[in-house]
Order: sequence, then C-alpha cells, then structure tokens
Amino acid sequence: MEPSGYPTAQVAPEPYDSFMRCHLRYYGYFRGQKTGGKQSPVSPRGHSECHRAEAPGLGSAGPGCRQRLGKEPSPRAPPVPCGEAGSPPAPPAAPRALLPGRSGGCGFPGEPRALFALPSARGPLPAPRWPIECEVIKEAIEHIEWVPPEPEPFCQPSSHEQAPAGSSEEQGTVVYHLSPVPPGSCFTRARARGAPGPLSSPAAALEGPQDTTLLFESRFESGNLQKAVKVGPYEYVLTLRPDLYTAKHTQWFYFRVQNTRRDAAYRFTIANLAKPKSLYGEGMRPLLYSQRDAHSRGVGWRRVGAEVRYYRRGGGEEPAAFCLSWSMRFPHDGDTCYLAHSYPYTYSDLQRYLRALVGDPVRSRYCAVRALCRSLAGNTVYLLTITGPAGGAGKRVVVLSARVHPGETGGSWAMRGFLDFVLSAAPDAQLLRQLFVFKVVPMLNPDGVVVGNSRCSLAGRDPNRAYGMGCRGSFPAVWHLRAMVERLLAEREVVLYCDFHGHSRKNNVFMYGCDGGRAGAAPRFLERVFPLMLSKNAPDKFSFPSCKFKVQKSKEGTGRVVMWRMGVTNSYTMEAAFGGSTLGGRNSHFTVEDLKSLGYHLCDTLLDFCDPDPAKFQQCLAEVDTLLRRRLGSGGSWNDVPTSDLESSTSGSDSSVSEGPPAQPGSSRGREERGTGEEVLVPVCHPGWLEPRRRKRLRSRRARNALHRPNTVHQSPAGAPVPPWSLRPRGQPRVPNTRGGGRGVLEEPEQPRGAVPCRPIPVTAGRGSRGRGAAAGDARLQGDTRAAGPARATATAAATAGSSRGTDVALPTPGAAAGGRGGWPGPASPRCYACARH
Repeated sequence: MEPSGYPTAQVAPEPYDSFMRCHLRYYGYFRGQKTGGKQSPVSPRGHSECHRAEAPGLGSAGPGCRQRLGKEPSPRAPPVPCGEAGSPPAPPAAPRALLPGRSGGCGFPGEPRALFALPSARGPLPAPRWPIECEVIKEAIEHIEWVPPEPEPFCQPSSHEQAPAGSSEEQGTVVYHLSPVPPGSCFTRARARGAPGPLSSPAAALEGPQDTTLLFESRFESGNLQKAVKVGPYEYVLTLRPDLYTAKHTQWFYFRVQNTRRDAAYRFTIANLAKPKSLYGEGMRPLLYSQRDAHSRGVGWRRVGAEVRYYRRGGGEEPAAFCLSWSMRFPHDGDTCYLAHSYPYTYSDLQRYLRALVGDPVRSRYCAVRALCRSLAGNTVYLLTITGPAGGAGKRVVVLSARVHPGETGGSWAMRGFLDFVLSAAPDAQLLRQLFVFKVVPMLNPDGVVVGNSRCSLAGRDPNRAYGMGCRGSFPAVWHLRAMVERLLAEREVVLYCDFHGHSRKNNVFMYGCDGGRAGAAPRFLERVFPLMLSKNAPDKFSFPSCKFKVQKSKEGTGRVVMWRMGVTNSYTMEAAFGGSTLGGRNSHFTVEDLKSLGYHLCDTLLDFCDPDPAKFQQCLAEVDTLLRRRLGSGGSWNDVPTSDLESSTSGSDSSVSEGPPAQPGSSRGREERGTGEEVLVPVCHPGWLEPRRRKRLRSRRARNALHRPNTVHQSPAGAPVPPWSLRPRGQPRVPNTRGGGRGVLEEPEQPRGAVPCRPIPVTAGRGSRGRGAAAGDARLQGDTRAAGPARATATAAATAGSSRGTDVALPTPGAAAGGRGGWPGPASPRCYACARH
C-alpha cells in the first residue's frame, strides 16, 4: 500500500528509511518543503539547522563539534510529507539562546551551538530522565508561589528525648511500600519517565467510602517516601528512602496524601532520620500544601504541626536512627495535600523559569542559556552567562552555583532571587551587568533533584566532596564547573565564588570561607569582609558570628576550598537554614520571599565590596579586628593565633560518607538508554580513582598551615593590604580542554575585531563617590541599609547616560590619595575600571 500524499508512480519507501526520516524531522534536523507538489528535504546544514534543538538522547559534545544523527536520505526513499498521515507532528522550532548583545537570526559563523535540549519559549519541556529502577506517575506536579501575610513563628520545642506514646510499627498495617533498590546496586542506565511498563500499586486499596486510610504517593519529581505503616486510626509511621544507590542520608521528605478528614487529629512519625541534631528540636515545623486551598483561595505552602518532637529511636541499634513526630489537622475533607521538609524546587521548575527567560526579548539580550554538560542520567546541567550588551571583554567574573545537594532547596530559591534581580531593569542591576560577567550554574545535581535525594548524585557519593578528584565520568557537573573556573582564571579575574546551600542544624543565614592562617593580621581578615558586609545589608537574616573560616581536612574536597586553592580569594559557601531567623527581633520561619531576598542582598553586597571608595572596606576590616580581639580577650601578634582559636566552633555542614564505588564492580562504564530506545555506554570512574590519597602526617601546625597558602599576599608601599580583587592569580594552568577538544564548556566569545574599546567609566558611577562621601557609607554600615538608595540610582543613571553618549570621564588610578592603598582605585588619574588589572 502506498503512503498517503505521494504520487502513485513512486515506489513506497523502505520501513527503516521512513522511520529515520520521521525521527530526524521530529527533532528538527531537516524539514520538508513543497516544490511543485513534491517534497524536497532541506539539508541539515541549511537554514533550519540554526533553529533546531538536539534530541534529548544525544551525548555531550564540544563547542566546535558537529554531530549528526543517521545519514543523508537515500535517493530511493521519498521524504515523508510533514503533517500527513503516518508521520508524527513536528514540534515548533526552538529559538536559540542568544549571546548578550546579539540579535536573532542564525548568529555568527563559528559560534558555539547548543547541542542540548535547551528550554524553548514554545512547546513541551524536555522530560526529566530517571534511572531505570524508578517508577514515575504521569501526573505533572506544580505548585503556586505564596507568601503568608503574617510571619510563621516557631512552635514551642519539646524534649529531644521524649518519645510520644503510640503503637509500634510492628503492630501496624502497611498501607504504602515502594520496592527499595537492591543493596550494593549502582546506576546503569536512564530513560525519560523512568521504568518502562505498567506501574505497580504500592498503596493499599480503600475498602469503601467509610475507610479513613490515607493514600500516600511519592513517585513524582523530587518525591521521597518509601513506606507508610498505619498504627492507629489516624496515626502513621513513615520510612524515608535513602539516597539512591546508598544506605544513608535520610533527611529530605516530600510526598502526597489523599482521602483526608478535616476533623481528625493526625500524627505522623518519620522513623529513620540520620542526623542526631535538627532544627525540628528547636521549633521548626513541616510544610503543608492543600490543593483545594491553592485553587480556591490562592494559598500555597504553609507551616503546620503541633507537638513537634525530634528524638533518638529506642532499641540501641547502630547506627543510631532518629525520629521526627508531629500532629496536625488537614483543612478539608477529601483533599489532596502535600507534606515536605522545605519548599520544593524541582528540575522542571528550573526549566519553566529558563523557558520564560529565553522567551523574554528584553532579558534574553544579556543572558545566554547554554549547557555546561550532561548528568549521568542525561539531564542537562544549565549554564547562564549574564553581562551587559557591551560584551565580556576585560570584565571580572563572578561564579555562582546551587543545588549540589539536592535536598537543600533553599539554595534554588536564593538563586532565583539573584537571577530575578540581576536580570531586572533596576539601576544597581544595570551597574552589575556593566562591571561583571556572571557565570551561573543554577542546579549542579539535577539527577539527585529528580529522584529526591538528600545529598548524593547517582554516583552514590556527595558531589561536594569530589571537586578535588578530577573524575569527569562520575561527577560531570563538578568536573566541568572546575574546568570552567580554571579557564576563567587563566584569562580573567574571578572576584567571587559562592555556592548556595541549606543547613539543618543552625538557624539564620551564614557563610563558610577559607582562612589558611597566613602571616599578618589584615591579610587573614580579607576573607571575612564580604560576609560582614552581607550581615549589615541583611541584619534580620544573616549572622556573621555563625560564619566559619577554618579549612577542615574533611572539607578539602568542597567547592569553596578547591576554588580557593585555585586562586579565588573570596570563595564561600552560603548556608540558608531550613528553619528561619532569630535575628532582628524575629523568631519565625523563612518564607520563599525571605530566601529570594538573599539573592538581592548578595548583589547589593557585591557592589559595596567592589566600591572604589575604600572607606567601607577599611571600616569592615577594622571591625573584624575588633570583634576577633574581643573574642580572644587578649592582644598580641596575629601570627601566633591559629584559625581554630578565632572561632567559637568549627562545626560545619555534615560530612558525606559515600556508600561504596559509583561504578559497577569490574567495569569502568555503565549503560544509559537514550530517548530513542538506544543504549549507549556512560563513562564511570573506576572505584580506585575515587579513594582519597593518603598523605604523610605533618609534624607541626606551621607545616600544616603552609598547605593553605594558595598565593602570596601583596601589600602596598604604605603597608596596607591590596584589595582581593586586584590580586591576579599567577601561574594558573590552562584547562586541558581546547576549543576543539569537545569538552562542552561554553565560554564567552572574545571581542570581535573592529569593536569599540571599553571606555573609562565615570567616577560618579562608583558606589563610594556618588555625591554622598564616606559619611553616607558609614551610616549604611552602622545599620541604615537604605541610606544609599536614591544616590545609587542617580549615579547609575548618570553612568549609563555618560557611557551611551561616549563621554570619557576619568576613573581614579590605583594607589592614589584616597586611602593610599596599592591596587585600590583612588580619586585621580583616568583609567578604565573594567581593564584595571595588575
């Protein structure tokens, strides 16, 4: 039988050729064009190639790579008409993400092309890819954003050791049970929508309308609940699923309940938590989302729970297990509700946000959405490059990342607030885009986010301990991020690196930095200036006394320590508590807006930190010296004071203990199933590569501290320390991924020939010289966080206007009269602010 729409004289196409044509055209590789009633294919090298998006199953490739699926159409096989019977409808073409300052069209010749499925302004989002062992329901879970009108206070904490009275789990009835992953297994392959075939029924069926048993479900994106046992009429004992391919890390929970009763008092007990201390023991409460309230009243996530207890489980088992118990009431009968540890932010939420960003004609002018790499499961790790329309030549770089630990969702909300502000039309946002190039990785561990892990990736290990391993096969996102920073350090100055995290044991927001015990007082305080400024800009959220700067041996593989050793002086981990704030007279939980405001405060602090007027920096430096001397209670030389004595406590985030090798025994490669049903090999490191090298123990503290000196501290002739952003790293090795090496690290293109060179920026654009002098800056540091608003807006508008008119106003040169600090812009001779590097 001849295909529909073809002339009768032509021969029917072969089945394989017809299938391949439909498949390739579905992903936009070539289109059908009618010419005289016939269809003629367009070559993949034609115009349509510039607008296509790669199929989700393609592997990673470098910027210069030109991958093709299949081969050229056979001359015997006529093309299948687009939209006719027997062929799937082609999705709308995905517009390409543009580089800052560029307009639409096919771009410049040789421009790196996105060989990944980037979010499109139209059409469906790429489906997340799951390990083959995971079952996934078809319902799409999406929640509304809502801010409670009143603060949500902490509840009265109960005794940590007081277990609530109730029935034991052994006497109950299992009402929900997911089959666990076999012990000792590891990731082998992945596919969209998880395990193939019909879904199982882990929930017990209701016996009738009068049955009050809750119906549990967690087989959706970021969900985590393995077992539910009914031990009373309205009492349940819950068991969380450990991180996939491990036996530990049970903290994050997120599940759905149905068949609720409004007048009943329910009690839930999670019986297998791993951490001995939690904010639940200090008044933190879980989160509830009612689908009926969201549709009828626009109410989203809210804090619920009474009699919240966090205690050690009895029985003396090892390792010790801890329980979280709380009582609550549901708002409606027969409602669909969700319970969660923190405000969920899924991989699909990120894709929806990036799709709106790409489709915005204004914001997409100065934000390029690219793919940093692919995860083990094949999910795209997105990289955002944000800068002004003038391009990135000569600008300093700020690198930000989030969600390396998938259960710490507050990092994604803080990143969301940062992106909302830096991409806005606010004067400070415009100034930031003029001065810096932002490299942002909003979700480093998409696989862990998709499956609902707490800390680990599909390699079964904590990615935030793998920055120093250099294992590309098991931790691709970490490897590519480090390679990108190495390449940036060889070409530019990286003024700041910050990784967004969440904390489960301490309230408020704080930072972890790096102090290697370098000689001298002021050089050791440079890392403390940025957190102190941030605490002054967010006094009701950020706690500077909670910040820690000691480099512990267990943290040497974290992002902040590795970036610091590479030459990024200001390298931090920002921790936002799962609970809330106890500062500024408030004792309440964080809301989504509180977390998003951290992104704005980070931008505000970055401008203060890089202010050409050194008054703020010097004042903060003196204040840090006073605070630490008050803590020590004695004077003397700082050369003899170890870093541990400068801090009241050195406890940081929980160290991650891996659960064996991430690869199959005896194999260095796993298998991955692409969206087309094809299985390809996925490189996974050999187990021996991941074992930390044993180092010879050093005998003295001075010898140990010598390892934490990545570069020499420079001082001006007057003896004052040079600001950290003027220290250019020396001897940084170039990344072994050349432009033709196919590593997939996409970078900002160099300024083309004939481009207008950067002009000197007016001194009035600086935050320290906006007509208000040092007095206004000091007033802000003393608590008036809004003192510089109008002046900053006026100065930014003047800077922007002067730049657009081509007016060259002199910027002070380093080492001038203002402060007399070597490397710091002074108030005199002309110099380009973006190019002033030493």
